[in-house]
Order: sequence, then C-alpha cells, then structure tokens
Amino acid sequence: MSVITAALIGVLGGLASGLFGVGGGTVLVPMLMFFKKFDIHLAVGTSLAVIIPTALAASLRHGQSGHVDWKTAALIALFSILGAWAGAALSVRLDAHLLRRAFAVFLVYVAFKLFFRN
Repeated sequence: MSVITAALIGVLGGLASGLFGVGGGTVLVPMLMFFKKFDIHLAVGTSLAVIIPTALAASLRHGQSGHVDWKTAALIALFSILGAWAGAALSVRLDAHLLRRAFAVFLVYVAFKLFFRN
C-alpha cells in the first residue's frame, strides 16, 4: 500500500506541477502529511527532493512550446538558491506545530488571492 500511495502522490503532484507550475509546497506537502502521515519537516524535505526531476521535466516541456523565459529563469534560480538555503535553515529550527500553522496560513492566503483576483 505504501508504494501505491507514494505513486499516486507522485502522479498528482507531477500533474499539478506541469499544469499549474506548483507541486512541492502546495500539493506534495499536504498529501505527504495526510496520506503518508509525515510530519511537516519530513514532508517539506521529501517534497524538495522531488521538485528537481519534476520541475526539470515540466520546464523542458513548457520550453518546447516557447513558454519559458530562460534568461529570467536562470536569474531567478541563481537568487532563489540563497532564499532556499535561508528558508531551509529557518524551517528546521521552527517547531513543527508552528511551521504547520504558518504553512496553512500561507495556503489560505494564496487561495484567497487567486480566487478573488480580477
């Protein structure tokens, strides 16, 4: 059952990643927490490990369609490495309960902004 659950999470996360440009934080983390019973720290770390091949596959496919600004992507990637390092350092220091609540607030905020955006 564990392999099947992981496979389904992977397919759904990959689908969301390719379709919407999301997957790790917004899809995989909650699914890992709900269906695999991971604590948030383990879910975040696992999700981040999954992002690399998922993002590569989806970005190459979008790139084939001319929907990637590679120069902008490279610049953002360069600086996002710094932010990711700092964010990971902060995440591992935060209590799991606090991190889970902050993540929930973030998801609600993003959902609200997307839903009510003109």
